Amino acid sequence: MKQTLIISVLIALLLAVVVCSVCIGAVSIGWRELLAIVSHRFGGEAVGFEPQQDAVFWIIRLPRVLLGVLVGASLAVAGASMQGLFRNPLADPGLIGVSAGASLFAVVMIVLEIKVFTALSGLLGFYALSVFAFGGAVITTLTVYRLSKTGGKAVIATMLLAGIAINALAGALTGLLTYTATDAQLRSIVFWGLGSLGGASWESVAAVAPFVLLPMIALPRLSKALNALALGESEAAYLGIDVKSLKRQVILWATMAVGASVAVAGTIGFIGLVIPHLLRLFAGADHKLILPASALLGAAVLTTSDLISRTAVAPSELPIGIITAMLGTPFFLWILIKEKRRMTV
Repeated sequence: MKQTLIISVLIALLLAVVVCSVCIGAVSIGWRELLAIVSHRFGGEAVGFEPQQDAVFWIIRLPRVLLGVLVGASLAVAGASMQGLFRNPLADPGLIGVSAGASLFAVVMIVLEIKVFTALSGLLGFYALSVFAFGGAVITTLTVYRLSKTGGKAVIATMLLAGIAINALAGALTGLLTYTATDAQLRSIVFWGLGSLGGASWESVAAVAPFVLLPMIALPRLSKALNALALGESEAAYLGIDVKSLKRQVILWATMAVGASVAVAGTIGFIGLVIPHLLRLFAGADHKLILPASALLGAAVLTTSDLISRTAVAPSELPIGIITAMLGTPFFLWILIKEKRRMTV
């Protein structure tokens, strides 16, 4: 009953945020005009709205909001699953180098304009940079996973240390390439470093949707195993859980979700870290609830952050990573202070 209520509230919150986001902006759309625009697309009369509002809604606002929903949901559900895997509420997909690897490969392609990248752009067109960034996320994660294996098993503590080292190396290489970049290249690099949904289109929504929807279907199916893993690896194995297979599946699906999101929206922090932790504080640690609830709340928070980023300093636009960091950092500090007080009691 409690789970149904929480999911229902989050669905209502997400719908409200989506409606506000498609209506608010440089071209304002009222709720009556919104209904008329949608009705017209399904055969209704073209009355009650301006042609400009119709174009803004279908070409600019709706794909951008849908991309925000997909990216926010994927980052949050990946964060929740990684926290379950590491049995650490402060874990994040970035710990194993997913975001850093994707950003590094994107910056490499932007700065080093060598023939292979030109050929790749000619072959894949709009998707070239995204595919290359996604490849970077996968290669980085596989490297960390390989380094963490001892005696044929992935050791979580070693994986964390390997992730920290790979993150540092990727950050250093990204910094070196940024130092040598031109002014025009720097603008593109800022996109990958701070994140943005400004390049949203129906093509980008279609490109990221399969890579996001598959993990969001697969990861909740692992919730029972993640609940057992919370008791410890030995206890989970005693309960019949294939821990080795579970680790591989969580890493695979989380990498797919985060890699695809970084590929189309750049690096957006704090969603994967803060959202699952917030839900655990108020709803408990059952992954059957945490995983779907994280997807819904992550989508709502990122869509709200995007609304703030494009309206706060209009007609300019703030990188969305700045908004999520400003919202997430105070909450993160509050978590640390609360944990510190709990440990001293």
